[in-house]
Amino acid sequence: MAKPEEANEYLARRAEEVNGWLEQLLPAQSTPPETLHGAMRYSMMAGGKRLRPALVLASGEALGAAAEDLMPAACAVEMIHTYSLIHDDLPAMDNDDLRRGRPTCHKAFGEAIAILAGDALMTLAFNVLATSLSCGAERQIRVMREVARAAGTVDGLIGGQVADIENEGRDVTAGALDYIHGSKTGALIRGSVLIGGVIAGAGELELMKLGEYGGRIGLAFQIADDILDVTASSEQLGKTAGKDQAAKKATYPAVHGMEASRRRAALLVEEAVEIVSGLDARTEVLGAIAGFIIARSS
Repeated sequence: MAKPEEANEYLARRAEEVNGWLEQLLPAQSTPPETLHGAMRYSMMAGGKRLRPALVLASGEALGAAAEDLMPAACAVEMIHTYSLIHDDLPAMDNDDLRRGRPTCHKAFGEAIAILAGDALMTLAFNVLATSLSCGAERQIRVMREVARAAGTVDGLIGGQVADIENEGRDVTAGALDYIHGSKTGALIRGSVLIGGVIAGAGELELMKLGEYGGRIGLAFQIADDILDVTASSEQLGKTAGKDQAAKKATYPAVHGMEASRRRAALLVEEAVEIVSGLDARTEVLGAIAGFIIARSS
């Protein structure tokens, strides 16, 4: 398996490139309505690993696509991700005061503007996909469909968020927990991997393998986050530690225990790396990113 530290330089370099593209794609703060555009930029440019854009780039480049052809989609999925974080932090949801080391959007701009900033980022994401992709109409439609599915209600992040809310304080089965994590967090990670492959012109078998890889690392990522909520400080996380426990949320350590959670995450990563290693492509970066995901919580 590739060493997770090999992902660090790649992620840092890609984050810088993605930030440059986002600066151009986001409306200028001076463009009316200034408050809304300021809130969008506040949340989008607050830092973060830019993991999902990096996965778009890594999967697409592994199959021969050029970075400039992948960047609009990479930025769009980060807009979707950030919109979901803004809404997730709202008092009606997780009621969090801290995100990426600074006050959440609703704390800085008020709840109404935060809600609208999230809405605007989702809208902008699909506008970018509709106007900035250069991969041909058929692939463009497939990309938009995959992003919509990943962000949607059936097995996407919205459906996962609903299940997460409805199961707070309840005894949750292992299957229900996997649905919550696989939808709320894993779906957009899986979708990011898939759309890179779509833009690169991957065949259905290749896309199936990319989807299996993405599904596994998406679940491993959320398991690692569950572990970090218990073991890390707020300063380390950039958000309030211990919130999941306090809210009696369904988490892997709560359902399976800490050691079993670590073992499951490690197994998922091993399976993911094995899956992509079978592709006729340069998948070393995808393997390194998979290792990085669980190294965060080790």
